[in-house]
Order: sequence, then structure tokens, then C-alpha cells
Amino acid sequence: MKNVKTVSVSVLAAVLLLSGCSSNSSSSPEGSGGGANGKVTLNFLTQSSALAPADPNEKLVNKRLEEKTGIHINWKNYTNDVFVEKRNLAIASGDLPDAVFDAGYTDYDLLKLGKDGVIIPLEDLIEKHMPNLKKVLEAAPEYKALITAPDGHIYSFPWIEELGTGKEAIQAVDDLPWINVEWLKKLGLKMPTTTEELKQVLIAFKTKDPNGNGKADEIPLSFIDKPGGEDLAFLYGSFGLGENGDHAVVTNEGKVVFTPAENGYKEAVKYIHDLYQAGLIDVESSQQDWNTYLAKGKDNRYGLYFTWDKSNITGMNDKYEVMPPLAGPDGHVNVARTNGMGFDRGKMVITSANKQLEATAKWVDQLYDPLQSVQDNWGTYGDTKQQNIFELDKSKNMLKHLPLKGTAPVELRQKTSIGGPLAILDEYYGKYTTKPDDAAWRMDILKKVMVPHMQAEHNMPKVFHSIDELDRLTTIETDLFAYVLRKRTEWYQNGKVEEEWPDYLKELDRLGLQEWLKIKQSGYDRSTK
Repeated sequence: MKNVKTVSVSVLAAVLLLSGCSSNSSSSPEGSGGGANGKVTLNFLTQSSALAPADPNEKLVNKRLEEKTGIHINWKNYTNDVFVEKRNLAIASGDLPDAVFDAGYTDYDLLKLGKDGVIIPLEDLIEKHMPNLKKVLEAAPEYKALITAPDGHIYSFPWIEELGTGKEAIQAVDDLPWINVEWLKKLGLKMPTTTEELKQVLIAFKTKDPNGNGKADEIPLSFIDKPGGEDLAFLYGSFGLGENGDHAVVTNEGKVVFTPAENGYKEAVKYIHDLYQAGLIDVESSQQDWNTYLAKGKDNRYGLYFTWDKSNITGMNDKYEVMPPLAGPDGHVNVARTNGMGFDRGKMVITSANKQLEATAKWVDQLYDPLQSVQDNWGTYGDTKQQNIFELDKSKNMLKHLPLKGTAPVELRQKTSIGGPLAILDEYYGKYTTKPDDAAWRMDILKKVMVPHMQAEHNMPKVFHSIDELDRLTTIETDLFAYVLRKRTEWYQNGKVEEEWPDYLKELDRLGLQEWLKIKQSGYDRSTK
């Protein structure tokens, strides 16, 4: 949420500028359809990884889509790192594309753009021209509720990827702890089971040269000091309710709790400071980015680190294994659940400039065909120029995941998939596709190692708040979350959390914590009725 305020301000500027701009992409012959080959042509704005082709039409998935639909897409494509800025500038120019694909819009953006007529409601198009999406929403009606705004309209097409449900969903924990079992074995150490045992293991990693090169270049523990899959928040579960990227945990009584105001959070911070003081934590953790983190991981310098999937950092080998949750000083063991699910509300929008609504709807609806969704999400088959994600079993009309052969899954998927709106329901596995090997492996780890220790029966759902609620949440979170992160980092290093805690709690209230809790609780209560 920390970037929402910047994005929304840019969108608001765009809307204000629209009133003085009249050009649009669909007014040209090429934009509104009817090229020399008789195909409908649409202009889409999108984003992709720098690893992917600059022209999305070079991807085999898109080539097959054009053949199937007879619709040609003129893409204006930007890399992920600059997309939001370019997207907002494009909207501000008034020269609207027909649609924004892989749009990355927040709920606030959707409501504001919808209210001001920049994007159009989609429910009638879904009802009249989108049988594949209708079938998905009938099979899983909870998603219709999730994509319907408080004003009753649907403003965007969603991305849905089911991989397990509830505590066993693949998103239930993002920042898994990966420990160097090769070093444990060399030093004759057992897998730690308590926070104190972990400290002693990290000391051994620091002082006993487990990599055997005669240098003190081992990094006992590393992480990226911000919410996300590379944070060490997993360790907080040993001290209470735990922590997640949203700072929101729901108790078993249905109460929304702001985790950084809990005593267990304070005790976890004190423990991390103890590790810092002993020189066991990577000195670059507070400022390193993904690339720095990755480079050290590739060199196998970490004793313990955190990420979604070890294959993206240290490779799919036997050097690292998941460390089970640890018992804290009082024996407490807990794995805090994230509030994640395989769902993105703002994946694609259609703008008011679009003059080919039926054709656009039919093209988008193809993305929700089960076999097509699977390819949109992961990649395709039969590519002679690129490593394939799948092979097609023609006898079963089913896509089977191929071995990755050492390729990082995220990199191959970025090169070949198209993302955007799609739906993969749990019922598709074994019928239309197999589970990705890396996903099945990760879900098995969660089920065996993490789920038995998840104390929370509930997590925070994807509430679609009103625009007024979102405005307040955004305003509060911009300062509140930044303050929490700053104090956490300071306390890790200076150890003053105990003496500063009372003033810290007062500052949380001054920054709007009680109003934040009220809005979050109200949203939770509405969504669970």
C-alpha cells in the first residue's frame, strides 16, 4: 500500500487533464479495426519483464490468440520498473488506449477512474459477450463479490490463480526461512528448534568457517529490510501473533489487530537486536535490493535467508532446506499467515475511448478459457525458439508441466507468459493441467511443516473498500507504515525498543492507528457476513 498515494495522485492529475484533451487511440482507422487484412485492431497499453520480448506479439501465446480471435493488438509495452509512471502519463495525455492490460491498478484508482468516466463498467459486457468468464464466476461466486465495487459496478477484469485453499494455500506464508543444511552437517549441528538454538547455530556459522575457505566471509543471516517475501518477519511468530506485510492479523475471535503495536512484536524486535549485536546479521540488510541479495545467495554465502522459493536465490539443490518454526523463550510456536491469495482485482480495464467493445470483450473472454488461462499464467508449448513450460497431451487435451531443468521458474515464465486477466481454479488441476512442480513442492512443505503451527483460523480478506475509506487508509498508511519500518530498523540496530515503546505507541495513535483499525474491522465484518 505504500505506493498507493503516489499512484493515485498521478491518476487524479490525469483525470483533471482529460477534460482539456480530446484525442483518443480508437479514432484512427487502425485503432478502430479494419486493416487491409480485415482484422479488428485494438491499441493496448501494458507492461512486461525486461527479460520478455519488447513486442508482446513476439510471444507465441499472443500469436495463437490473434489467429484464434482474428483480433490484432497494437501494444505499447513498458518494462515493469517504469510502467506505472508511463501508464499515468498516457492517461494524463488524453490519448487513451482502448484498454490497459496487466494494469496494476489499485482499488482507489479503479473507483476514481470509474467515477470520472476514464474507464467503463464491465458487467454488461460480461453478461452479453463473455461466456468463459461467466462460467468462472458461476463456479466460484466469491470472485464476483470480490470484483464488484461498493457502487455495484465491475470496473476491471481479475487475475485468479488458485493453488490450495485456506491455511494450505500456496500464499499462506511468503517469507520462508531457508537454512544451510550443508553447513549444519559439516559443523555437526542439528536443525534449530528454538530461537536460542538458532542464535547458537548462527554463531557457529560466523566463527567456525563452515564453507572451509579460511575466510570469515560467511553471512549467518540475511534478509531485505522491508515487508515482503525476503523479510525476516517469519521469526516474529515465535513471540506472539507474528507479523505479515500488511501488519494485519485477525484473531480467532474475529478481531483485526495491528501487529506492530503488540507486545510480542516488541519481544521479536529485541531478539533481532540481540542477533545484530552479536554480529550475526548481514550489515547490508537495511539497504540492499533484490540484485544484491541474489548475488550473495548465488555464491552460497548465507547461513539463513528468507524468500518465497529457494530456487530463485540459491538454486534447486540440497544445500538449503526450510527451517521449521521455532519455539520462543516461553515455548510459543506460531506461523503467522499472510493475507495473500491468488487474486488481483485490477488486472485489466477498458477505457471510455474504446469503440470496439464487443470485440474487446470477446478477446478478453478467450483469456478465461481454461487451457488458455493456464498458458497466460505460466507459458506455452511447442515453441521452437524458447524453452517450453508445457507439453500438450492431445489425447487428454491437457497441458503438462515440463521439468525446469535448472532454469529459475520466475525467469522462464516472465519470458513466455502474458499475465493479464485469467482464471485457474483448483478444479482445473488434473483436468486441464498439472500443478507446476515448484508449486506442488512448496505446497507440500507448507502442509507438512507450516500448517500444523498456524494458530490463526482467519486472515484478512481482500476487502473492496469505498473510495472514502480507501482515501483515509491511504493517507494513514503512508505515514504510519513508514514510521513503523523506520523504528523497526532503528531498534534492530540500537536496541532501544523497550525504553521508546510507550512513546512509539502514542505516535501510532497520533498517525491514525485507531481510525485504521476501525476501517479495517468494518471491512472485515462486512466481508465475512
